[in-house]
Amino acid sequence: MRQQQYVWISLLTLGMASPAFANESAVDSSTRTTAEADSSAATSKAPSRFESLKELKNIKAQDLKVNANAAQPESVKDPLQPLNRQVYALNDVLDRNIARPLAVQYTEKVPGDVRGSYRNFRKNLGEPWNAVNQLIQGRPLRAAKTLGRFTVNTITTLGLADPARRLGMETEDEDFGTTLGYFGVPSGPYLVLPIIGPSTFRDGFSRLVDSQARPQKYILEDHDGLYWTEQALRGIDARSQILDVEQVLQGDRYAAIRDIYLQRKNFEIAEKKGLEAESISFIEDVEDDYIEDEENFDSPAPLTE
Repeated sequence: MRQQQYVWISLLTLGMASPAFANESAVDSSTRTTAEADSSAATSKAPSRFESLKELKNIKAQDLKVNANAAQPESVKDPLQPLNRQVYALNDVLDRNIARPLAVQYTEKVPGDVRGSYRNFRKNLGEPWNAVNQLIQGRPLRAAKTLGRFTVNTITTLGLADPARRLGMETEDEDFGTTLGYFGVPSGPYLVLPIIGPSTFRDGFSRLVDSQARPQKYILEDHDGLYWTEQALRGIDARSQILDVEQVLQGDRYAAIRDIYLQRKNFEIAEKKGLEAESISFIEDVEDDYIEDEENFDSPAPLTE
């Protein structure tokens, strides 16, 4: 999640199929009948897709002015919950049957050093956009340090390693949503995007801006196959980074992912403003533990659904 992500458990861009769908057909007819009956009962209680989509019509201008955080009532931070939960369910199916199996295979088959080098290279490509956001935020010294990181890492290792960190030049990931939040633009309600996962109205818009700032978009402009392959690999690599910590999500995973995402985003913005940690509303300790674990990744990844 620091990016990019942000916590968020869904995948970024995968247009592949998986044989895992075929592994669930080994149930006997009586078990299947019972499961279908339970499913029908649950479906009758849950709102239909059409009814959920109608929730969009209930969003008023004042709802968009809310600055969603984990401590708020669900009616304030998540008024689109019926629709969000249906999108989450779709993302969860894609994750269980495509994203997670691919991430497991990626972790088992690709050596850690290779994964780390790829992650560093991709991260290094994002440093100029980090610097642009820091300049917009009015932090030129931080932007200069970021450009220094980019220069050192590019000249010495082409970005495949991070010698700048050993020189005390730590990274600070940025995105346009964080910049908007830095200037007080409200996040709007929580929003689950198909495939992308956790977001808000503000961050959903910022993703469009961020996508235009990725160097890969222009480096691989005439090579669509390579571009989408890189995007798919980026998603698999991001998913692989939360394999060891996803078990901390217990109970209502949808609510846990939502609150972790909102908490983390607000913390990042407050940290850049220099606010004290005590001024930020935090939620349960298990989610704080998740955030601490996420900091140990070589390259932070979003918690996806």
